[in-house]
Amino acid sequence: MPTPPGKLRLGGMALRNGLLVHGPTHWAAAVRTRDGEVKAASGVKPRVKVFDRLPGVRGLVRLGEAFLVIPLVKRALPQAQLPMESPAVLGVAAGSSAAGALLRRKAKGPAADVGGALLSAAPALFALRNGELAAYHGVEHKAIAAYEAGEDDPVGAAKEHERCGSHLVAPMLVANVAGTLLLRRLERPGPLANAAVSLGASGLAVEVFAWSERHAATRTARVLKWPGYELQRLLGTREPDERQLEVGRAAMAEILRAEGETHD
Repeated sequence: MPTPPGKLRLGGMALRNGLLVHGPTHWAAAVRTRDGEVKAASGVKPRVKVFDRLPGVRGLVRLGEAFLVIPLVKRALPQAQLPMESPAVLGVAAGSSAAGALLRRKAKGPAADVGGALLSAAPALFALRNGELAAYHGVEHKAIAAYEAGEDDPVGAAKEHERCGSHLVAPMLVANVAGTLLLRRLERPGPLANAAVSLGASGLAVEVFAWSERHAATRTARVLKWPGYELQRLLGTREPDERQLEVGRAAMAEILRAEGETHD
């Protein structure tokens, strides 16, 4: 679903104790601290425009900009807890990496490639089910959807959203597997070749995502988005409580203030 006319194009990222929202030129975040207080901060987003007209590359640059915001958030709001900032999640990441390496050594063919790609997604899936992260992922979607619909409160909005990054997962996995199969034709593909496949898969996934948004009414776009929607519905989100929604309201108020928009 494209952004409604007259509305800011907003994205976001769930934190373990709050919400980070991306606007066109600024970011804003709100968290609930250990003592129960809601704190918010905002700042200017890093922006690289030189690659805006290069398909594939522009997607990677946008992803890079999103990651560059994270240290800015931590500096302005030290209480923010990142999704992967957990010993349990780091343990799953290490385990899935070791299991993927073992699978690639012991097994051959497409099944091994698919298995390795699925294992690489395990830390992110585990993080989403860990603590309050899935609820704040729901807060992200509900808050943005309510704003786009002109609603004053996000309570009644859906916890799934058409522009969620989960829609990148399926095309990224498919592109990764396809690229790995091509690399198998080389005798000894090196780390640079593997890195190129990963970057290419990410760039392609962003372009598929953008195409699906521009052609949201088509059957092809609905099919492409179905895996991501189901991932949100079944694993990635859960209904937040009022305390979590309060943090979402604070993040939205801060991004609208930072972007110079008055919330109706």
